[in-house]
Amino acid sequence: MIELVSTAWLGPRALAAATGVSTDTLRHYERLHLLGVVSRTAAGYRRYPPESVARVQLVQRALLIGFSLKELASVLGHRDRGGAPCGRVRALVGERLDRLDERLVELTALRDEMRRLLAEWDVRLAATPPHRQARLLDMLGGRPELARRPGARSVSLGAPPMGRPKRPSRRVR
Repeated sequence: MIELVSTAWLGPRALAAATGVSTDTLRHYERLHLLGVVSRTAAGYRRYPPESVARVQLVQRALLIGFSLKELASVLGHRDRGGAPCGRVRALVGERLDRLDERLVELTALRDEMRRLLAEWDVRLAATPPHRQARLLDMLGGRPELARRPGARSVSLGAPPMGRPKRPSRRVR
């Protein structure tokens, strides 16, 4: 559901609040020509048309399914100029789906191997006297299923990485 904030033009903070992105992100999107029309007041402040809410939401959803900002800039620019990039959009999403299917196969195999590994570790832990090292990680060595294949990406299943520290907001006029 797309909800427009009002029919009046929006300032960066209002658009950021309505879409859940930062004002820095909006400036970045603007530099990449993802937002369409952005006007300025006489004092130089940015003003976005109400339809920018839907545009930012579209960008966020497209990023979620794997579009790059460069691809989006190209597709949206083509569309804004009256073109019909629909075939290209369809092809890009089809490629993403193929890669996702491949990744799911890899992740399923990894999950199955981790289950086998945990079962083996449970046996070793049960046979290890208290306060002795079971050397569980050493058991990873002879497992070809866990060997990195050329071109394969590693999977981090740990805690999500800490985000970059926030930079102080710059007021752009």
